[in-house]
Amino acid sequence: MQVQVNSNQIVASASVQDWVSAAVLGRLDRFEDFLTRVEVHLSDENAKKAGADDKRCQIEVRPKGHQPLSVTHKSESMNQAVDGAAEKMRHALEHLMGRLDAKTVSTGHLADPLLEEESEQVTDALLQEEFLAKQEALGKD
Repeated sequence: MQVQVNSNQIVASASVQDWVSAAVLGRLDRFEDFLTRVEVHLSDENAKKAGADDKRCQIEVRPKGHQPLSVTHKSESMNQAVDGAAEKMRHALEHLMGRLDAKTVSTGHLADPLLEEESEQVTDALLQEEFLAKQEALGKD
C-alpha cells in the first residue's frame, strides 16, 4: 500500500511525513490487501494565526474495485487531527467491509458463511417439499 503525504501551508519535513505515514498505516494495517493507495492532506486553515480547530487532516483511500473514500478531521494540534482522521477512516473501512461481507443473495437472505451448510440443507428440504406438493397437486404419487 502506497502512502502519499501532502501538506498545504505547513512545512512537512521527511520526519513528519514518516510519522504521519506510520500513524495512518498503524490504524489501517488490517486493510492493507484491500487498499491500493492512501493520500493524506495536512493543512493549517488559519495559516500562521492561532485558532481553535485550525489543523486539518484529510485522508483519502482507494479500495480495490470501489470508489475512493475520504474523511476529514479538524483539531487544535496536528497529532490529534491525524489520529482523529485515521480513526474515522478505520471506521469507514470497517463499515464498507461489513457491507461487503453481508451481501444479500438472490433469495433475499443475508449470506452468512457460518450458516452456509445449514442453509443449503434447509433450502434443499424446502425445494423437496415444494416439489412433492406440486406432484401431489397434479395427482402423481
